[in-house]
Amino acid sequence: MRPGHALITMVEPHPGQEYAYNRWYEDDHYYAGAMAMPWMYAGRRWVATRDLQLLRRPEKSAVAEPVTAGCYLSTYWITEGRYDEHMKWTVGINKRLNRDGRVHQARTHVFTAFQDHEATVYRDGAAGPRDFHALDHPYQGLVLEVVDAESAEGRAELLEWLVARRLPRALAGSPAAMAVVFRPTPLPGDRMTYVKQVEGVDTRLTLLWFLECDPRECWEERFAAGEGEVAESGLGRLELLAPFIPTVPGTDRYVDLLR
Repeated sequence: MRPGHALITMVEPHPGQEYAYNRWYEDDHYYAGAMAMPWMYAGRRWVATRDLQLLRRPEKSAVAEPVTAGCYLSTYWITEGRYDEHMKWTVGINKRLNRDGRVHQARTHVFTAFQDHEATVYRDGAAGPRDFHALDHPYQGLVLEVVDAESAEGRAELLEWLVARRLPRALAGSPAAMAVVFRPTPLPGDRMTYVKQVEGVDTRLTLLWFLECDPRECWEERFAAGEGEVAESGLGRLELLAPFIPTVPGTDRYVDLLR
């Protein structure tokens, strides 16, 4: 088992639609538009309250404009080698849901991409949960990091530096149990029109840091320097560093703290 592929989608409900969006996603779309699909075997939703949004970096982001946009994040694992089969299902099902009036339109996709797994780096080596457990294990926080290499040719070098140097150093002694690295893939041409085509498919890497504490407890010590580290490497630039906490399924907890 491994998360061979992922769907990572950061969405901003339109003002005044926060409660309606949350109920639609949790009560319908999380299942009918995602978890019921073949080959998608784990999922979890995350939320950024306003104070978490204000911790994001950099101020000028190529991913989110403004950088605070995208208060909900959903993450899903897809079985390795089954990406093409899953995509046929997800495009067909979501078109059907749209025709049936089961798609909440008052939202903006800030960062939505299917991704291929590149690497996982663990803090504790062979001990502890594996990456395929990550969306079921009760982690207390998640940090989404998006970095861009200077060129398509440079992405492999950036990945090597992350895996061999930066991530092991950052994880050591930290409340982050693992960092999972993906690269985005283009969305199919027959995707839903409200989802924009993926940017940076040749240069971008997406990192998910799984935390054993609330990200506010370790942000300054463990993550605030991330922008400088990437820049100093000379291999790329940080485009987004965004903390989240898990939603509580079946509730509207945190909805009143988004603005």
